[in-house]
Amino acid sequence: MGWLSQKRIVIIGGTTGIGLSAAHAFVREGAHIVAVGHTAESATSARSALGAAALVMVSDATQEATAQDAIACCEEQWGGVDGLYHVAGGSGRAFGDGPLHTLSLEGWNKTLELNLTSLMLSNRAAVNAFRRNKSAGSILNMTSVLSYSPSPPFFATHAYAAAKAAVHGFSRSLAAYYAHDNIRVNALAPALVDTPMAQRAANEPRIQAFIQTKQPLEGGRMGKPGDLDGIAVYFLSDYSRFTTGQLFSVDGGWDVSEGQVPPP
Repeated sequence: MGWLSQKRIVIIGGTTGIGLSAAHAFVREGAHIVAVGHTAESATSARSALGAAALVMVSDATQEATAQDAIACCEEQWGGVDGLYHVAGGSGRAFGDGPLHTLSLEGWNKTLELNLTSLMLSNRAAVNAFRRNKSAGSILNMTSVLSYSPSPPFFATHAYAAAKAAVHGFSRSLAAYYAHDNIRVNALAPALVDTPMAQRAANEPRIQAFIQTKQPLEGGRMGKPGDLDGIAVYFLSDYSRFTTGQLFSVDGGWDVSEGQVPPP
């Protein structure tokens, strides 16, 4: 019997990186899941790896129907829904996110759509399902250390920081409002994690040198997707049944370390 035995969980952004690692962890802990990914390639790979306890869908998290369909699928296939883990998001750098004086309107809008609008849609769908079913539920949202601990030399994407800060405020507001419904809402804040989104940083020697002192745990390294699995399992399990409105950082020491910027 695992920590998530009999739990039915939807993961938005569950076919790559942090979400896929969590999907494996949830299945190992006894959950049945629905994992939503953005590409057919990642969905096919995840479907093969996760096995019969997982259903995998391909859809765009920024579309209103995506989370609604995923939750409906979870209810139909597994008989209900107990939790939502929203991991989906992304950099808006390619669309024009950056320092404010260079930030384009497209970059702002696209970054908020990817990281905040998609999350609002999934959270709304989950809350509606929990209330419709008159059941308790747990929502875990993904934010970032950049929402409260900026790093100007290498991570000056101001729309991204704003969106992730908004995730924290949004999660706490929901937690307060829906506590009487026994709906818990918490948030995770990772630092730099080795995912497909982080390849710019992973392949830049100066950033890697910075990370050695900014994330000093275990010799100074980028995070791994699996570093977040344990706390995600906790928040989606009944062990967190008396915990809501909290922000938990998994950052390798980022927030308590100055970080030495290497010379040009």
